[in-house]
Amino acid sequence: MTKFSVDQVRNVGLVGHGGVGKTSLAEAMLFAMKATDRLGRVDAGNTVMDYDEDEVERQMSLAASLGHGTWGKHKINLVDTPGAASFFAETEGSMRVMDGVVVVLSATAGIEVQTEKAWSIADRYGIPRCIFVNKMDQEGADFIKVLEQVRSAFAQTVVPLYLALMEGERLAGLVDLLTLKALRPSNGKLNVEDLPEDALPQAEEWRDKLIEAVAEVDDALLERYLEGETLSEEELLRALRTGVTGGSVVPVLCGVATDQVGVAPLLDCIVHSLPSPSDRGAVIGNLPASEEEVRRKPLPEEPLAALVFKTMADPYAGRLTLFRVYSGTMDSDGTYYNASKDARERVGQLYTLQGKQLIAVKQLVAGDFGVVAKLKVTATNDTLSDEKAPILLPPITFPEPAISFAIIPKAKGDEEKISSVLARMMEEDLTLRVSRDPQTGELVVSGRGQVHVEVTMARMKSKFGVQVDLKPPRVPYRETIRSASKAQGRYKKQTGGRGQYGDIWIEIEPLPRGEGFEFVNKIVGGAIPRQYIPAVEKGISEAMESGPLAGYPMVDLRVRLYDGTYHDVDSSEMAFKIAGSLGFKKGSTECNPVLLEPVMTIEVIVSEEFMGDIIGDLNARRGRVLGVDSLGALNKIRAHAPLAEVLTYASALDSMTGGRGDFSMEFSDYEEVPAHLSERIIADAQKGQDA
Repeated sequence: MTKFSVDQVRNVGLVGHGGVGKTSLAEAMLFAMKATDRLGRVDAGNTVMDYDEDEVERQMSLAASLGHGTWGKHKINLVDTPGAASFFAETEGSMRVMDGVVVVLSATAGIEVQTEKAWSIADRYGIPRCIFVNKMDQEGADFIKVLEQVRSAFAQTVVPLYLALMEGERLAGLVDLLTLKALRPSNGKLNVEDLPEDALPQAEEWRDKLIEAVAEVDDALLERYLEGETLSEEELLRALRTGVTGGSVVPVLCGVATDQVGVAPLLDCIVHSLPSPSDRGAVIGNLPASEEEVRRKPLPEEPLAALVFKTMADPYAGRLTLFRVYSGTMDSDGTYYNASKDARERVGQLYTLQGKQLIAVKQLVAGDFGVVAKLKVTATNDTLSDEKAPILLPPITFPEPAISFAIIPKAKGDEEKISSVLARMMEEDLTLRVSRDPQTGELVVSGRGQVHVEVTMARMKSKFGVQVDLKPPRVPYRETIRSASKAQGRYKKQTGGRGQYGDIWIEIEPLPRGEGFEFVNKIVGGAIPRQYIPAVEKGISEAMESGPLAGYPMVDLRVRLYDGTYHDVDSSEMAFKIAGSLGFKKGSTECNPVLLEPVMTIEVIVSEEFMGDIIGDLNARRGRVLGVDSLGALNKIRAHAPLAEVLTYASALDSMTGGRGDFSMEFSDYEEVPAHLSERIIADAQKGQDA
């Protein structure tokens, strides 16, 4: 096996919106690097990167996948990422371990929602990038239009390295702007020819823009350019690399992945312009249980520092742990220190991945990706290091779930098995949440989108034989009060022997929204012995779990215990607990109770063409638009909307935008339910109680 120095490695991710051809491009790159002997196709279901049966069926990437190959004297590690909003957390997690990204765009659609998100994540991590405009063979493809859109949307200097060479509506090849030559495809290769006369003016115009942008990264080069000197191709490539790795320049290429057009120039660009792990410099972490900063250079002789960025289940190999080695060397059959768990971890055979194929290796060094099976304690976000020189790397931040469903087992007695299976699946997917709603008793699964949850349930069936139905969960309404009242709670029971006696007087009053519950003991003079006071509070707290209107928990109120009586023999904690419950139930009905509903803060990202439909739909859902922010080619709508109205918003947004919108949602506060809706909710709840 060929050994590569850290300088010869390129860790590159393919990112962008769903449907732009990232997987097809990955297949074309692997084929061009001779890492595979056939060119897989997504529509044929035979790609290296999309190998899961759900991916094959849906013809879309659902998870990040790894592949690698060699181009010249360099090793390129590829990470193919999902573009669908429901699975974009995989992309976010994977970008944390990339040194460079190829942002893939459609030549007809241009910048889309997930493109914008991927770009902002690359900005956050400071990841250099290039752009590949794919699908140049489709009707309506317009490279210059997409190029201008990108140049106006993003802050970096965006310049083409190649132009599309068009003959009418047909893509005839590429224009190399550095050499001003035409590259025409023939039998999977690009033949170099003289540029047609009619293509020369546009090519020279864009070549000047390219040279000017590249020269600006080097003052001496810029001065020579302004003085009219001719800059050599070697000088331009060197300056281009400086600009790209520094993040100030973004080169743009184009082609057709499925026909291998533009793939070789893209691989050249990755090797010549995107950074190696050495260019990215030292990784920064801290000592375990300390804030003291620690740095590790990307060198094989440094102490080990490796971050686990993904965990997945393999039906044959068991649990697979994917990691990136930032520094040091990891050997097969070694023991390493998990700094996140403060535990030693025995590592068996090391592998690299080519899609689903595990390739055994003896050693992995700084800058490389690796896989190991059946680790006992190590999980996603853990750091493996040298125990004598430990380091804790910053964890990956994953987005919160956006949609929830209640789970109904198809077979009786499967609930325990379902919980066990979901626990295993949450190890793989850190954006998946499972909880038991304390109010409704429902088992609730939460994910990034409806497709995300549906795919999770499909995998439960295929991998573990567990079948469930999904339904929207019940809305966790609350009840509160709008006025104050006083009430007596008296419990007296005589059975012939020792009786039960408890007597209390309380005052109930509303608190501001979000204040919860406050119990105040105002007993003076020993009207109620001190040992019974906690029992009164417990009785009131338990009574608050079922409000007087519809049986929903009560919130935002204060109860003052100010008087009562007791019996020397018959009084007990149980008696005063019951008295507290009776007093609260009686008093709360006289406090003008009202129903509350959870209100969510929702952010929707769409292009201008969908703005009217989205805002109109939010208004129809009783939403309040708070504002609109411009994100270059896209807009972000911020709004408040009741949870009851947006439980299935993901599918509605997909329908309105054709899958080209994205949203996030989080709890804001509780607000009063309008009277006409409150009556229906209360009536439905009472029917349920009577059933």
